[in-house]
Amino acid sequence: MDVRGTVADGFEAVSDAFVRNFEQRGERGAAVAVYRDGRKVVDLWAGTRDVDGAEPWAVDTAQVVRSATKGVAAAVVLLLHQRGQIDLDAPVGTYWPEFKAAGKERVLVRHVLAHRAGLPALDRPLTPAEALDPAAGPAAVAAQAPAWEPGTDHGYHAQTYSWLLAELVRRVSGRTIGRWVAEEIARPLGLDFWLGIPADEAHRVGRIGPVPEPEPAEGGGLKLRPKRSVAEAYRDPGSLTRRAFGAVDPLPDENDPAYHAAELPASGGISTARALARFYAATIGDVDGGARLFAPATLTLARTEESAGPDRVLVVSTRFGLGFMLHGPAAPLLGPGSFGHPGRGGSLGFADPESGIALGYTTNGMRKGVTADPRAQALVRAVRSSL
Repeated sequence: MDVRGTVADGFEAVSDAFVRNFEQRGERGAAVAVYRDGRKVVDLWAGTRDVDGAEPWAVDTAQVVRSATKGVAAAVVLLLHQRGQIDLDAPVGTYWPEFKAAGKERVLVRHVLAHRAGLPALDRPLTPAEALDPAAGPAAVAAQAPAWEPGTDHGYHAQTYSWLLAELVRRVSGRTIGRWVAEEIARPLGLDFWLGIPADEAHRVGRIGPVPEPEPAEGGGLKLRPKRSVAEAYRDPGSLTRRAFGAVDPLPDENDPAYHAAELPASGGISTARALARFYAATIGDVDGGARLFAPATLTLARTEESAGPDRVLVVSTRFGLGFMLHGPAAPLLGPGSFGHPGRGGSLGFADPESGIALGYTTNGMRKGVTADPRAQALVRAVRSSL
């Protein structure tokens, strides 16, 4: 395996785990980056840029990172709050009057961030074209009645998170969320991260696709051999689980240039591993001597538990702060204070303030798992052993 990049002294275990992902866990093409105390200590890539191709993964190859996008999108709202432009305890309807329909007058901004809004599914799923339309998705969630009393419980808003956050940011800031990320996060930090990739960068995006599951199954989390109740929820067309993940029907082609150009903050982010790692490094401290994102109070908001316990959509116990998944059995991160977000099928980004670690992992080989891919977990364990 021709692994390229750099590893600082003391982090060789991460390189070893990365190689084993190709040798033992069916990796096709991937990259991993780790920052510690604002300094990059791991930056590796290997394999092919396309899951079904032969061209090597390049230093600047980017991939769709699915729900790992949600952490960056949530940071937009937290930064707007940090700047005094949005009140997390205000009703969403304060900024978006049409959202008050169908019993949603008391849905707060913090409910949306913490998956407590009761809106994980739509009575009528959107078509792929509607999902990419910046007006159709917000209109659908604004008209939708909640599945439970908002604020009383939580369930993963797998797809609808896109339209909820995108429209909230547009109403508050006057900018699309993709433009806000580009101008206020990606450009200042020098990130190769896009919500809506420009045409002149589109050639960098590799193709993602399904890859077989390794045998035997490894580790915990919601991935290879789920409990019967979880499996049943995914099989039942009428379950909230199926309806949440099927809020777009049929599922869009994630390799379509139109999908890459759209601004879908729940699932459509395109990133390099080092961009994810650098983003999270900037949430917990200075990066390379400057460029910090979160003030201490905002960092506390990001990783303070807002939702915990049985998830109405994922059917396992999950923990969320304001927009970020928190360390727990369903989504193991580095330690109790870690926060971040996995992407269904593999990708992962997170930060751990206590150790100063930030990690980004991208892959083109999509597995069935939602929250704890064994390849990503092997890298997390290697980082932990290096501290």
